[in-house]
Amino acid sequence: MATWSALNLQNAASPLMEQLIFFHDHAMTILILIVTIVGYNLMSTSYNMNIDQYMLESQPLELFWTIVPSFVLIFIGLPSIRLLYLLDEVYKPSITIKTIGHQWYWSYEYSDFINLEFDSYMTPSAEMAENSFRLLDVDNRTVIPTNTQIRTLITAADVLHSWTVPVLGVKADAVPGRLNQVNFLTNRPGVFFGQCSEICGANHSFMPISIESVPAKTFIKWIKNNT
Repeated sequence: MATWSALNLQNAASPLMEQLIFFHDHAMTILILIVTIVGYNLMSTSYNMNIDQYMLESQPLELFWTIVPSFVLIFIGLPSIRLLYLLDEVYKPSITIKTIGHQWYWSYEYSDFINLEFDSYMTPSAEMAENSFRLLDVDNRTVIPTNTQIRTLITAADVLHSWTVPVLGVKADAVPGRLNQVNFLTNRPGVFFGQCSEICGANHSFMPISIESVPAKTFIKWIKNNT
């Protein structure tokens, strides 16, 4: 069985996810600093008896606590806007994969190749290998080449789904009759897991996503064997 850390604490596998982690650390550093300062002031005020009870206003103090939060918000907002732009930017993809959500499995179509499409079902517990990941492994993994820009077109055939792979920093709703797209690039080989993040029905928890990133030569061999 897989350990908790192996299932939930995978390292970032794409530049987008690395930027998301950097922004999280940036924002948390500011929040911790603010909480520390406010907490210290509350404690010092509670225990300090030297309070000027006749001071009713202080314009310099009011100016200070109006301007400083504005700069703090700018300091958080500018990296956030930059990251939103990077997440929505459409780069020139080398490979396009169409992903279709069903109740309750995923279908994948490699649009750049002839007759390369398959369904991806969760591996039943009775058929799992000893080193498999329960509720995460699938019978047909989505194979992509490492260090290659991938575009995924996402839609659904029945109800709302959500195609999410946390370590790649991608998440997009699969909406019937509509195409959404995400762009990503894997910077290391490996198997990366995700799950449907939309409550899509009784078996919502049993339609995992499994992305296998392999070197380019291995990907070409896989294409030849499946077309």
